[in-house]
Amino acid sequence: MPFEGNILSSQNELSTFLAEVERRAFKHANFATRDRDVALDIVQDAMLRLVDKYAERPAAEWPMLFHRILQNLIRDHFRKQKVRSAWTTLLSAFGGGDDDDTDPLDFLPADPTKEGLGEPVAQLQRSQVLAIIEQEVAKLPSRQREAFLLRYWEDMDTAETALVMGCSEGSVKTHCSRATHVLRAALQAKGIEL
Repeated sequence: MPFEGNILSSQNELSTFLAEVERRAFKHANFATRDRDVALDIVQDAMLRLVDKYAERPAAEWPMLFHRILQNLIRDHFRKQKVRSAWTTLLSAFGGGDDDDTDPLDFLPADPTKEGLGEPVAQLQRSQVLAIIEQEVAKLPSRQREAFLLRYWEDMDTAETALVMGCSEGSVKTHCSRATHVLRAALQAKGIEL
């Protein structure tokens, strides 16, 4: 019987982990793909792969594994898009074109249900600043955005981020430094001092 209890507690831990990471993972995927539906699919696939392949791993390993899976799925999405684009270009030479309406980047609003946000005016100001920051993060080059989100939103250290991104720690530091300089300049240009 103790074995069943361990399985249930592990499942509860995994469910808790996925609930905690879901919103941030969606924003990360949405920034990268600029397509809400694709981002939702990528996050769902990442969660399913983590549960399917790594549920038995220690809980401390889940954040790195999950973000590695997420990044690989985002890269796979762009590889597929590149192939589709090549075929579409080739095939469009033989026939009529389709009207392709793309949706603009959708941002999730700041979570107003969090406790301790203070007065309504302060809440509004924070949500406006957060929206501006999200817009500026979305404009970053993909590697800078990836490093920034993993380091500062997911609170991974440099070594963990390098492992997830498949690069050196020095590259992570460079990408993060460039991202923070660009973000700081963009926010200062809008009159926001951090």
